[in-house]
Amino acid sequence: MRVSTRGDYASRALLSLALRDDEGGPTSVRDIAERTGLPQPYLEQILLALKGAGLVRSKRGVGGGYVLAREPEEITLGEIVSAVDGPIVVGDFGAPHENGACDHEGQCVLLSVWAEVGSHMREHLDSFTLADMKMRAQGAPVELAVLE
Repeated sequence: MRVSTRGDYASRALLSLALRDDEGGPTSVRDIAERTGLPQPYLEQILLALKGAGLVRSKRGVGGGYVLAREPEEITLGEIVSAVDGPIVVGDFGAPHENGACDHEGQCVLLSVWAEVGSHMREHLDSFTLADMKMRAQGAPVELAVLE
């Protein structure tokens, strides 16, 4: 699996909001772009997708901008990536056939394995929250999660 540029940028933008959530009030797209080094026009598109997914809220006008829609502990990296990239999967191979109705030798076995790998990737990304990323960014010791 590869996290796309959109997934990385979305994660960086939300981490920026999480790092500033104690300032109380919305953060402008311009401020997020400046702090993260992300291109503002692209960031605007990403924030709209995140808003559509219910991960951020926006306020218009003077003093407007974006805030997290939920607490950092309640937002996972898996949600963020899925919001801008779609479902987290290994590939577009389709679902395993049912009742052993495979068209080609080995097809069902591999389709099942790819689905299992995709599930593990989703679970792993969902094990990291914005709160975890915030603590790491603030210098907390890093504990690497190990896939079982």
